[in-house]
Amino acid sequence: MDAKDFRRMALSLEGAEEGSHMGQADFRVGGRIFATLASEKQGYGNLMLTPEQQAAFVGEMPEVFVPIHGGWGRMGMTHIRLGEASEDVLTGALHTAWKLRMERNAKSGKRAPTAKKGIKFKVGDSYAGMGEIIVEYPRRTRESFLLDALGYS
Repeated sequence: MDAKDFRRMALSLEGAEEGSHMGQADFRVGGRIFATLASEKQGYGNLMLTPEQQAAFVGEMPEVFVPIHGGWGRMGMTHIRLGEASEDVLTGALHTAWKLRMERNAKSGKRAPTAKKGIKFKVGDSYAGMGEIIVEYPRRTRESFLLDALGYS
């Protein structure tokens, strides 16, 4: 398996959409992330699991699943070695992460984030190559914001 397979399988799940977080591809349902390709260059996909699910996956297939280093890993975030995963394993792992996200979305009762009314404009590639940043400033004009930012208010 590879990143293209990961992307295809993630997007085949009901309601899944591709987004971007910190300049890396992520996969969301209900506006919330369930998987990412943040470690694609290292040959990993990333899954948002519970610590218990992570322990079960790593215990069953340590050659395929690895806890992400540090605090994220202690919370259940898990690498899947794409080159070692079969199609069935990758499909099952993505489905597990997707299902967990769906359950958490239902429990929280929160809807996907939506844009607030106001003025939107692109700030640009100003933060470590992370792409264009959309900034929203309700009830202010673009000109007044720019004047404030430049110190002319």
